[in-house]
Amino acid sequence: MAALRIALLQSSGELGDVAANLKILDEAAARAAAAGAGLLLAPELFLTGYAIGPDLARLAEPSDGPSARAVADIAARHGLAVGYGYPERDTERHGVLYNSAQVFGADGAVLAHYRKTHLFGDFEAKWFTPGADGLVQTRLGGLTVGLMICYDVEFPENVRAQALAGTDLLLVPTALMHPAEIVPESVIPVRAFENQLYIAYANRTGPEGDFEFVGLSTLAGPDGTARARAGRGEDLVFGDVDPDFLAASRKDNPYLRDRRPGLYGSLV
Repeated sequence: MAALRIALLQSSGELGDVAANLKILDEAAARAAAAGAGLLLAPELFLTGYAIGPDLARLAEPSDGPSARAVADIAARHGLAVGYGYPERDTERHGVLYNSAQVFGADGAVLAHYRKTHLFGDFEAKWFTPGADGLVQTRLGGLTVGLMICYDVEFPENVRAQALAGTDLLLVPTALMHPAEIVPESVIPVRAFENQLYIAYANRTGPEGDFEFVGLSTLAGPDGTARARAGRGEDLVFGDVDPDFLAASRKDNPYLRDRRPGLYGSLV
């Protein structure tokens, strides 16, 4: 099976300017497609910015809103899958907002939609409702692809559940802040190694309101190495997800085979 090339967009875009951020996403998709990528992943809350506080209610949209349709068009025009984060407005529960992520396929069809289950800090707890579905998967390029958001990946149980469900590639739109650099530098490669999968981790960068995002977007492989890593500034980095390497790594690594679930009952 051929490798899937991934492009990680490391950018904070323009705070509160959805049109400008869609333009940035469109330009990144064009660059990614020209470089042979089959998937572009943008950060958490990319369409609006993260530190928008009271503007969230105004900028949030349904999962099939105009911004979603614009992203679907970007994916279809450039012929690659696009994943991104955005604030979602629940159309059935007035005033309920989710920190969500969505993936469109190269034909513009929805592949996966996810609501962040582990909200980080007082800011997110104030504005968002946690999602209830921790395991979201789709198929892309012959791979089983999982989806979660930022803080979710820092819980080992979350990633192990994806691994046990057969996920080959885990997509993680992110808004990681200083001083948590240990997450892309160490935690993400370890999560990939201990669960025998690839993790694509696309972060925001630079100052935004009271926050300082650290960049360091990473594609980590099942051998625990960073197959691609950005620096601290705006960037578009590329890495390959190799199914043959993944299969060989899983054959050699016994973690999932040697588990003894009967001993882990206290975890739940």
